[in-house]
Amino acid sequence: MNLKLTPPLDPGFQPAVLVNRNYVAAAKKSGDFVPLVIGLERECGLVARFETIVRAEADAETLRYVERNVKFLLWAFGGWKIFVGGPKAIGGFIQKTYSPRGARKFDCDLMGTAYGKKFQVVVTTPAKVPRLKEMQVSAGGHLKGGRIGFDLGASDYKVSAVVNGEAVFTEETPWDPKSQPNPEYHYHHISAALHRAAAHLPRVDAIGGSSAGVIVDNEIRVASLLRAIPKKDYPKAAGIFKRIQKEWGVPLVVMNDGDVTALAGALSLRKKGMLGLAMGSSEAAGFMDKQGRILGWLNELAFAPVDYNPAAAADEWSGDRGVGALYFSQQAVSKLLPAAGISLPQNMGQPERLKEVQALMAKGDARAARIYETIGIYLGYTLAHYADFYDFNDVLILGRVTTGRGGDIVIEKARAVLKLEFPEMAAKIALHVPDEKSRRVGQAVAAASLPEVKK
Repeated sequence: MNLKLTPPLDPGFQPAVLVNRNYVAAAKKSGDFVPLVIGLERECGLVARFETIVRAEADAETLRYVERNVKFLLWAFGGWKIFVGGPKAIGGFIQKTYSPRGARKFDCDLMGTAYGKKFQVVVTTPAKVPRLKEMQVSAGGHLKGGRIGFDLGASDYKVSAVVNGEAVFTEETPWDPKSQPNPEYHYHHISAALHRAAAHLPRVDAIGGSSAGVIVDNEIRVASLLRAIPKKDYPKAAGIFKRIQKEWGVPLVVMNDGDVTALAGALSLRKKGMLGLAMGSSEAAGFMDKQGRILGWLNELAFAPVDYNPAAAADEWSGDRGVGALYFSQQAVSKLLPAAGISLPQNMGQPERLKEVQALMAKGDARAARIYETIGIYLGYTLAHYADFYDFNDVLILGRVTTGRGGDIVIEKARAVLKLEFPEMAAKIALHVPDEKSRRVGQAVAAASLPEVKK
């Protein structure tokens, strides 16, 4: 595959957007193609749809094209039931792959847990795939009064005290939630942070939160933050936010950190049609449509494939290769260290590794620059891929990985890819970064605007 810009530390990169487009173009040229419709049902009978074409023969290239797109759709939109409307051989392959014994067992288990239903794949015809049915949710933006916002990440959490939309106090605190089996660890950290923020407010009118993971009705259904919690204690951990709301007695709303990223972009830029990407301990994504609505999609793009190279690194949690978490996060930086020729202690944590790379970047180290150049090229191709599924004109990019000169390089290279490879997109898609302080705590401030206070 010929790329107009090749990642300097990852020459084997196979961008999903180009592989997909090349496949569809070849199928059309062959003349031997049929329609394929994928439907995904999630809570309350909501349905997302994706329509494409495939070769009539279920060859290896076709099966890879369909499976990778099903995987992307599943983590972009969410769902406990997949409808495959097309050739039976393709539907049967997806049914086998996305099963308790299939290669995507991880995905089946998490979707079943998130939506509280047994995961299933239905093989059908294009005409019988259910119609689109979407939810439309108010997207926050409530700024009046004294509010607390928090943002829970895997290596640190942020809290802000906000008065009429202005932050009067912000704080970052390191923690290690992924290895803690006692839910009280998580509760006490969050509760203490709220009290520290409250000390800077005349009163607390509302609390809003941003957290990694799948959040449904202020409950954490699935999250890496709670990976060490025993199954018997999980309900207690999942109910932490409702416990806090009861104690404080004020409106409290917690949303997925990606959607709060999109909200932060909409508030700061006063725009709609916003894709938000946070590059922190993992990749978080969120989306606000051009009508200013949040549609209830899953947007867990950390698990969505962006690189079709069969030799791409495997995600340590899902076991899948080429997924977003390894391209747009601290994990991406760590993954690229050997190719960059940077040696760090094996027992050093990813946040510390990022700090070392940032320090090298500040000194003008060319090895560190190549890491950021690689991530930037990844980003340019992947934004074009996201645009095939999300309708946006603006992208807000923030998170610890984007701090400093390295973050500037990431944006520069992403823009260069769009200009060279996708000029029609470069003309309509604008990339935005907040200032240094907002890059790190902007989500906490945006989260504070989530609850509506009814007088």
